Amino acid sequence: MKKTWLFPFFSVLFLASCGGSKVMDMSKEVNDIRQTDLDFSGFSKTNGMKAAFLKYADSNTVLLRSNHSPLAGADAFAYLRSLPDSGFTLTWVPTMAEMAASGDLGYTYGIYTFAGRDTTYQGTYVSIWKRQQDGSWRFVLDSGNPGLGAKIK
Repeated sequence: MKKTWLFPFFSVLFLASCGGSKVMDMSKEVNDIRQTDLDFSGFSKTNGMKAAFLKYADSNTVLLRSNHSPLAGADAFAYLRSLPDSGFTLTWVPTMAEMAASGDLGYTYGIYTFAGRDTTYQGTYVSIWKRQQDGSWRFVLDSGNPGLGAKIK
């Protein structure tokens, strides 16, 4: 009779230990999203903005751009393919990454830098990421705001 308290005690202990590992997994997954965003930026710097956006976009991605209705799926890809990407470099650094409790969606936001021959512009961006069947991340929505100003080199 005295041992009846052991079952509830160990049950709570077991459940608490399971929850702790989930928190660690979420932290790793958030870091994976942040790293994917950094890799995306690095790919843009090395291979050009167009190649980077085409590589990291989900097939159903949505782009929110100035003076355009939302561009989705095939329209987004056609828009990306039409953009010139020589004569400048587009890079960014995520300042925040977060993930939904479901583990299949997340977002990053931060500061981007658009560096041309004579001028560098900075602005803010947000990307929403979706986990793919292979475990990788692709952005499903991307938007930027050129609100931080320009610097003349």
